[in-house]
Amino acid sequence: MTFAELPIVDLEGSGTRRAICPHDCPDGCSMLVTVEDGRAIGVRGDPGHPFTRGGLCAKVNDYQERVYSPERVTTPLRRVGPKGSGRFEPITWDDAVTEVTTRFKAVAAEHGAEAIMPVSYLGTQGTLNGLNVGDPFFNRLGATVTERTFCDSGASTAYVMSVGPTAGVDPESLVHSRYIVIWACNMVSTNLHLWPFVLQAQRNGAKVVVIDPMRHRTAKRADWHIPIRPGTDGALAMALIHVILTEGLTDAEYVAEHTVGVEELAERVANCTPEWASQETGIPADDIRTLAREYAAAQPSMIRIGVAIERSSGGGQTVRAISCLPGLVGAWRNPGGGILALPLWAFPVNWDGLSRVDLRPAGSTTRVVNQYHLGRALTGELGLETSVAALMVYNANPVIVCPDQERLLAGLAREDLFTVVSEQFMTDTALYADIVLPATTQLEQLDVMFSWGHFYIGLNQPSIAPVGEAVSNTELFRRLAAGMGFDDGCFRLSDEEMIEHAFDWSAPALAGITPQSLAETGWARLNLPDAAHYAPHAEGGFPTPSGRHEFVSAAAAGGNFVLPLFRQGSNEFQPGGVVDPLPHYIPPRASSPAYPLSLISPKSHAFLNSSYGNLGAQQRVQGEPTAIVHPVDATTRGIGDGDLIRVFNERGEFVVRVTVSDEVAAGVVLASMGGWRAQAEGPTTVNAVNPVEFADLGNAPTFSDTRVEVAPV
Repeated sequence: MTFAELPIVDLEGSGTRRAICPHDCPDGCSMLVTVEDGRAIGVRGDPGHPFTRGGLCAKVNDYQERVYSPERVTTPLRRVGPKGSGRFEPITWDDAVTEVTTRFKAVAAEHGAEAIMPVSYLGTQGTLNGLNVGDPFFNRLGATVTERTFCDSGASTAYVMSVGPTAGVDPESLVHSRYIVIWACNMVSTNLHLWPFVLQAQRNGAKVVVIDPMRHRTAKRADWHIPIRPGTDGALAMALIHVILTEGLTDAEYVAEHTVGVEELAERVANCTPEWASQETGIPADDIRTLAREYAAAQPSMIRIGVAIERSSGGGQTVRAISCLPGLVGAWRNPGGGILALPLWAFPVNWDGLSRVDLRPAGSTTRVVNQYHLGRALTGELGLETSVAALMVYNANPVIVCPDQERLLAGLAREDLFTVVSEQFMTDTALYADIVLPATTQLEQLDVMFSWGHFYIGLNQPSIAPVGEAVSNTELFRRLAAGMGFDDGCFRLSDEEMIEHAFDWSAPALAGITPQSLAETGWARLNLPDAAHYAPHAEGGFPTPSGRHEFVSAAAAGGNFVLPLFRQGSNEFQPGGVVDPLPHYIPPRASSPAYPLSLISPKSHAFLNSSYGNLGAQQRVQGEPTAIVHPVDATTRGIGDGDLIRVFNERGEFVVRVTVSDEVAAGVVLASMGGWRAQAEGPTTVNAVNPVEFADLGNAPTFSDTRVEVAPV
């Protein structure tokens, strides 16, 4: 057996198969699939997996229903009606590949390859079939480089500026925490399998604090919910630093030996008093002092930040300020202390090998377009020298997840735009495609999975044969590469061979772990100390230029940047500019008399972004689309509970049924994202009103920096 070979699974037989959840939720759950005569009849969480612990969330606990849904796309389709009409006819794979590659060649010949733009994200998060699966193909083609910064890009840039690319904290070590701050994260809905570790710490005497504009499922289970005005988290973080420094609450030894820039930081926060922050955040000054004192005193203390933290004008500097806190109080000294962002840094993923930026045509300087601006790119309002003439969408549903929805729909409706969509379902985006290609689900494909939320690597072997003519993303790009005449070796690799190249299997973290061993066990913990002993920065050793926790960031001298893994491996055309090496507060956009309310659009409980938004079981759990409005705001506008309302601003509007509740603060409107237009009260959803401006770092989105007005329909 060579390194690339794996045991053959009998896809027509019966038994229990091992799988790993495919989604970009951080939990990366291990699943057991029950198969009878080649058909999956049920899925359940693996009780032996230390993080999954036998449970699955509402999104995937009936995953077999997704696999066998009568709405699955199971054959290639060609559009025969107007764009958006949903009228298609089946065609063969040979015809589909010929049409796609012929059109791509024609566009490249007439306009240049930059006129072709890929659009993708993490509808599947596998190392093979996920974020980077199409990068080699489009890099080889010389197409537009797509920047994908919807989630964690800004936070990652800020985090790396502060502590470097470190996993930092083992999520399982939260059981040892004495004080846990869950900041902008509805853990029970979006990081469910971390909650039992928090709950155990709580039972052991830890205090759990939730900072969030909404009193959501997680906040209701906390010891203390601190409601905060959207986009003002940076002011709170700066005030916490102020209290810790002015009241002498630091771990002076840790600060002196393992950090850099405390004097400059103290000067920066000198005027960031709790009273000042109270005016910004709406949090009483005494509560800010109490939070700072308790957090500093109860060690080890832990901060878990959610992706929402970056989604405002100053989201990056907010993460920089929050990142200072564990260094100031010495929280890094012990397991269960520090800041939890992305444990993925622990995995020795071969990012360069996955993206293959080296395949780009010699001498090319391919442009970079951020998907957040897709609507403007397609309508000519981005000022591109070469218009986008061909679009290929996979692992994404941009109509529902991108902002500027009305402009995006207008762009997709262009008759001169050739659009290809690889999908499992006829999404709102697929309705506008010229060619739709059937994609496999996780039960039908091979992949190796790292996690955004724990230290376990897993092997997802196919449990069943593909439904209909569906193919994996890896096979899709093998076929397209052959049709384009690309003869590079990477386009001829089997999935098993791709696994061999996806990781540095010789890295210490993977000692004793091979694809073959994973085929036997399903998953394995990285070769790291256990959760009771993992504290990699107890004695400093941060992967920063100084080797210390940097309150003054050396990396900021290079300007603003997006990590290459979010932009097809490319480091060209970075945002650059001047970045303050010290954290500071950037307030949210000012309200106006026309749009006085702040809209936030968090993740749904039963959908994963837009995935599952079309399926009945998840729709029943989620309920119909609603907007939550505070009683004061509802009363002044003549709105009653259950009414239909318009939520609108200068960009657009959507219609939704209202829930009047004090679960949100006065001045805040909450409408979860992810629902499809078919379930909406009108032709648009919440992203019709969200802005297209970037946050300060990492080209992060500003979904939480949206000003609106509401009115009865």
